[in-house]
Amino acid sequence: MKAKGMYYLAASITACVSLSACSSSPTSSSTPSNNSDTAIVQTQAAAQEVQLNEIITSHAAAFPTCVTNLQKRARREGLSEETINNTVASLQFVPKVIEFDQSQPEFSQTFTNYFTKRATDWRVNEGRRLLKKHRVLLEQLAQQYGVPPQYILSFWGLETNYGSYKGKMSVLDSLATLACEPRRSDYFTTELMQALKLKEKYGFDKRTMVGSWAGAMGHTQFMPSAYAKYAIDGDGDGKADLWNSTEDALTSAANFLQHLGWQRNERWGREVLLPSNFGYEHLGAKQALPLSQWAAQSVLQTNGLPLPAIDLKAALYLPSGHTGPAFLGYENFNVIMRWNRSEFYAITVGHLADRINGGEPLKVTPPEQPRLSRELIKQLQTKLNESGFDVGKPDGVLGRNSTAGIQAFQRSNNMIADGFPSPEVFTALGISL
Repeated sequence: MKAKGMYYLAASITACVSLSACSSSPTSSSTPSNNSDTAIVQTQAAAQEVQLNEIITSHAAAFPTCVTNLQKRARREGLSEETINNTVASLQFVPKVIEFDQSQPEFSQTFTNYFTKRATDWRVNEGRRLLKKHRVLLEQLAQQYGVPPQYILSFWGLETNYGSYKGKMSVLDSLATLACEPRRSDYFTTELMQALKLKEKYGFDKRTMVGSWAGAMGHTQFMPSAYAKYAIDGDGDGKADLWNSTEDALTSAANFLQHLGWQRNERWGREVLLPSNFGYEHLGAKQALPLSQWAAQSVLQTNGLPLPAIDLKAALYLPSGHTGPAFLGYENFNVIMRWNRSEFYAITVGHLADRINGGEPLKVTPPEQPRLSRELIKQLQTKLNESGFDVGKPDGVLGRNSTAGIQAFQRSNNMIADGFPSPEVFTALGISL
């Protein structure tokens, strides 16, 4: 659930601004293997807590001066003196926001864990119920914006469980807290000013302007800049209210997707079946091929039928390696990624939309796989570099360079070159899981 706009997008993903993004971060930890490991983990956790408390104390002390500067900025932005002297002057520092902002997940999230918690039977059934309930509106939106009903419902379901949980934190206080944090002050100051303008424009009460810890709000979790640019008054009451009007929220989602480049009359992609001798030469968004070329490589639909041999561009995604499901993503997959820059999210949105529209569950069940700590991934990257497979500076994050390095290592060791950090890859590099 992200608020949207191209610059905002890059920042929002990093910030974990929306409920769906934040919930994707794992919260559980692994069990240390011995008492020595336990002591190390406890020492590291204690040091991190001390550091966090120091950061919070420092930011809290600087907050009053920052609020004074925010009042000056609000005056330059043309906000009313009432807003400046009452709303801005009364903004509150929220320590929990700094805690969320500073935290980084210690462990990676597996596709199985992510997908199974989101593409649930409940979300499928509730989506189908809401499809019937809002069919007239959704079909109107499909006609006007080109986005089929099941996709709008899928975004809505993933973002806020169809509006059942829109967040509880004060948007204005959260944004002010982040605006006063030097690391991304410019971005969040701009978002705060937009939120204040929305408050003035529509007469919103500060107490009802609630959302995620980083300011994403409403049924569809728009950031203020996206709200200002893409929100639509769908029910005709003169106010675009993404908290309380389903019509406004769904219309705004359709409008936003259209602006992101949604391709009318095209699907998001599909699950596919790969042949046993598949070469895995082309993986990911940067190596898309025409669908006709995937068909020529004997890639099949899940019903066993050939792919349509057309020139529609498609990229291959293996979110859990060659032992899990395989997906081809079309241009609308890229559009979903502009909403939330996560392949897991895009696959889940697309599949949930298919299920809401009457589609079947995945043909290949995602396998259970170990969650990897950032430290283990750093070890993997270090070993790959030492073995002559340059993946750049070890940072504990699996990006394109790491995937390419793993793939090259796999090929050199006669392994299936799917670019996935499987237990077999760790073992071959001499790393114990």
